[in-house]
Amino acid sequence: MNVVMNIRLLEGWLPSLLAALLLAGLSSLIVLPRRRPGTGSHAVASPVLVMVAAGAAGYALVWFLSDVVMAFGVSVGWMVMTVVAAAFSLVAFLIVMVVRSSSARRITAIVLIPLTIVVCATSVNMVYGEYTTVGSIIGQDPYPPLSDVTLKRPVMSVRRWRSLASRGDIATDLPSHGIVRTTDIPATRSGFAARSATVYLPPAALSSTPPRLPVMVLMSGQPGSPTRLMSAGDIPAIMDEYAARHHGLAPIVVSPDQNGSFEHNSLCADTSVYGRAETYLVKDVPRWIKSTLPASSDASQWLIGGFSQGGTCSVQLGPPHPELFGSIFAAATEFEPTNGSRSKTIAKFFDGDAESYDAHIPTTIIARHSPSSQTLMMIAGEWDKDAQDNQRRIAAVARSAGMRVTVMVSRASGHDWHTVRNGLAPVLESFGARTGLGKATTSIRSDPRIVLVPGFGQ
Repeated sequence: MNVVMNIRLLEGWLPSLLAALLLAGLSSLIVLPRRRPGTGSHAVASPVLVMVAAGAAGYALVWFLSDVVMAFGVSVGWMVMTVVAAAFSLVAFLIVMVVRSSSARRITAIVLIPLTIVVCATSVNMVYGEYTTVGSIIGQDPYPPLSDVTLKRPVMSVRRWRSLASRGDIATDLPSHGIVRTTDIPATRSGFAARSATVYLPPAALSSTPPRLPVMVLMSGQPGSPTRLMSAGDIPAIMDEYAARHHGLAPIVVSPDQNGSFEHNSLCADTSVYGRAETYLVKDVPRWIKSTLPASSDASQWLIGGFSQGGTCSVQLGPPHPELFGSIFAAATEFEPTNGSRSKTIAKFFDGDAESYDAHIPTTIIARHSPSSQTLMMIAGEWDKDAQDNQRRIAAVARSAGMRVTVMVSRASGHDWHTVRNGLAPVLESFGARTGLGKATTSIRSDPRIVLVPGFGQ
């Protein structure tokens, strides 16, 4: 069963096989005998016209839902619209084949209709990078519990670890890869009903003599989960690659649950609707990390970040808590926290009090807590124009507040996990250099996946 659940969906043999089967099936429709051979140009023209009309209708429908009604909260992007339009077009063609063709062609067309839908879904998923394995579709948690791991308290600084490593004197029990585990973080102060968190521990954290390691607190989007961030964000691979170049050193990554449910959006605020999410994230989570993991307690060694709604949370919670977080990373952030329209959000979560709501808007928070010496790094996808606008507006206020600000655009990606992964690499290099894990080996300017926004670059 694990073999099936671990089948990759973003690359590998399964997406290729599905596409090949669809192509082979469509090709077979050409060679299989028709019911009425030689019916003239109408036999070709009619399916073509149907395909064009259906494709246009599919594109228009997704555009309307995405960009006009904003049914998904963000624009799905032109690539997804194109994929869906192609699926509409193919399904319409296949329906024509079912109605007008011989029995062999009809049966083939019937089989190809669900296959077309599956290939469309797979292609959309490849655009977003959301579901990485078959198991992730059904919410299977691929990570064992943290309670299975015996962790030692940190006994040295990162600088001391690097000095020992340079002489070949680090612990011989150092594993070659980090691990990911799940755990419940007690909501002692907040009482917030959080789902289990996920934790990445680099090789150095698993040593019998671990150093005090930097910490990244990273949050998924909504809908989403801590497990989704760890898998779709490809956190283990990114961190392991970094650790392999730095004597087993990499940040500890903790992905707490900021929403309590797949359907909820807590706004990362203390409200009567979904509970005290803010208190959970800035009180309970940091306290648990410091008491349980081989983590540094120095705020300059901590980063808070996230994707989409999680990114919005990071620019809400990071600026007012410089005693906790020296760095902030926001990928595809919103300009302000919302659950539906602005007016509905204010009515539902803040009892109609607009001033109370305004106090949770990132730009307001940053301005009220200036000056700040924190580092803010932001990224949005090339096809995610709304997020690009959001980060420019937030970055301008952050720069005025004294923050060190870097704003990036991810090439050939949208409001998706490709953007997150493209952003994490330079963020990790920068954060690692600032926290003493090692010198940055690459620059953002040399990264072909990234474009620096003028005026907000390193």
